[in-house]
Amino acid sequence: DAVKHFGRIDAVVNNAGILRDTIWHKMSHEDWRAVIDVHLNGSFNVSKAATPYFREQQSGSFIHFTSTSGLVGNIGQANYSASKSGLVGLARSIARELGSRSITANVVAPGPVATDMLAALSEDRREALTAAVPLGRLASPDEIAGTITFLASADAAFITGAIIPVDGG
Repeated sequence: DAVKHFGRIDAVVNNAGILRDTIWHKMSHEDWRAVIDVHLNGSFNVSKAATPYFREQQSGSFIHFTSTSGLVGNIGQANYSASKSGLVGLARSIARELGSRSITANVVAPGPVATDMLAALSEDRREALTAAVPLGRLASPDEIAGTITFLASADAAFITGAIIPVDGG
């Protein structure tokens, strides 16, 4: 649809997400699959659909999202952590495979962001996340958007396979 409407596609931003937090030994297969399907399989599907256009153009930027949970793990988030860690591997593999065609693939690792997904957490959990941020506050979506804009621009044409932290510290 984007190609039909705009005539080309220059960037893919994979940031869809859900939570199904459950302690590992109680996690159901359904909770595991739901999170993997949205985060990892969704990013695969969208990226796979954009790849032929990027290859034909000899340019394009894949931008995936991970989180602290994806980089170091988290209690009650084995499904989320695995999916976010998988996106790092996906981006780094795409970067190696498509870099010779001037196609980049990077990962943004934001700290806690004031989103609907974070709002679904308990107040105690949100406060604990905020307390861990050196700036002492949650990021706004607009503060993360600047990094996305940069990674999708020609100014970032030589950055690929990177994890870019945007975490207030």
